[in-house]
Amino acid sequence: MPTIRDQAIVLRTWDFSETSQTVALFCREHGSLRGLAKGSLRDKAPYSGGFEPLTAGEVIAIVKPTTELATITEWDLQRIYRAPRTDLRAHYAALYLIDLVHNFITDADPHPRVFDMLDGALVAAEAGDGVAAGLLALQWTLLDEAGYRPRLDLDVKTGQRLSGKRLGFDPERGGLTGDSGPEWRVRPETGEVLSVLEATSSPLEVVKGMEMVSVERAGRLLAAYFRHLLQRDLPTRALAFPSLGGRIEDSPKGARVLP
Repeated sequence: MPTIRDQAIVLRTWDFSETSQTVALFCREHGSLRGLAKGSLRDKAPYSGGFEPLTAGEVIAIVKPTTELATITEWDLQRIYRAPRTDLRAHYAALYLIDLVHNFITDADPHPRVFDMLDGALVAAEAGDGVAAGLLALQWTLLDEAGYRPRLDLDVKTGQRLSGKRLGFDPERGGLTGDSGPEWRVRPETGEVLSVLEATSSPLEVVKGMEMVSVERAGRLLAAYFRHLLQRDLPTRALAFPSLGGRIEDSPKGARVLP
């Protein structure tokens, strides 16, 4: 049975028994991992620091091909993300980000870029404008890594270059269109933010220097796109983006508008 050692972020925990837990980890080199931590709830647990969502550390686990649960043999807690524990907005954003990673990435599918961006977003939340920047940067990176990066250079309906100030987002085709009839209407500034992200390899750093109003709008657009891709709404999405409500808002003219 192979043994793995990796850096991991704790996404979720469940009580397995009076003394043990099952944990959902997102590992840098091994992707999502679910495991059983025997005795983790005992007073003298054999794991340094214990398991708690929104913490990170080094894990050693035995992966069994015949079962979905790995056996967690060692855990060394190395980081506690402070912002989600001291700021409510950062807390809501962090819950959405780990929920999104947990639901969008399949088991044993490694994405080091997503791991690094999740870690960076949780750290960035400690700064005043870091919450919105982290939300946008992680969502963009996750879409890019999963093969769902929005098409921004050409109209996804016509294949022609986009021109003018009328833009829409077609979630079925996954990109911008000049025809904003039944699609989600998008402000030009939002499209510009996404175009900048498309051209950089350091989305979090680039986003930090942008106008936060446009960053927040772009984050809401991607959150709505994730809702479409998942075909369901994550309960934590409404916490991170309350202005989206239960659906895309309707404009006075009936077009669906992202605020």
